[in-house]
This record gives sequence, C-alpha cells and structure tokens, in this order.
Amino acid sequence: QVQVVESGGGLVQAGGSRRLSCAVSGSTFSLNSMGWYRQAPGKQREWVASIGRGGTTNYLGSVKGRFTISRDNAKSTVDLQMNSLDAEDTAVYYCFADWDYVRYWGQGTQVTVSP
Repeated sequence: QVQVVESGGGLVQAGGSRRLSCAVSGSTFSLNSMGWYRQAPGKQREWVASIGRGGTTNYLGSVKGRFTISRDNAKSTVDLQMNSLDAEDTAVYYCFADWDYVRYWGQGTQVTVSP
C-alpha cells in the first residue's frame, strides 16, 4: 500500500516563504509524476506543480517564478519551496504521486498566509 504524507504547512506572513515536503512510502519503486495541488476555501482543487521522474517541471502560471518543485527519487520525496507568498496562496496543499497508473494522495497540509 502506497502512503503519501505531507508536512511543512503553517502560518506565514505575506511576502514570506514556506517549504512543503512530501514523503511516499510503500511499493514506490519507480514512481512517475509527483507534485502538488491546492484547494482554497470555497474553491475547487487546482493543480500547482508537478515533476517527472527525470526532473521535468511544470507550474501553474500564478506560481511560476515563486514556487520551486524538486524531488529525490532515492528517498521518494517531493518538496515545494514557496516564496513571495500572498493571501491568494492560502489553501490546503495536497501532494500526489503516480505509481503503476494510480494517483495516490496525501491528506493535505494547511498553508495560511497572513496580511
């Protein structure tokens, strides 16, 4: 059974930075795409960033240049470095990992950006 666990959420002031981490355990040999979604209050979940096994990255337009996604294949981890945060980034952030044609999700970690 694959398990996905996020950490690093919390309260941060506008303009500040936060680093989210995600660890994947279980039958994780050769994970494919990994990444992050977020869901703000009253809004649908939206894709934020993803990274392929070879390191190819993609970002939501509004976070490009502020967020950086990285992964460690040996450790089955994926991180999201978030800089220049603003109130629009307040959301629950969900990590995902694709393995054997199934997308696995974490429980989410709350990031709140205060004015």
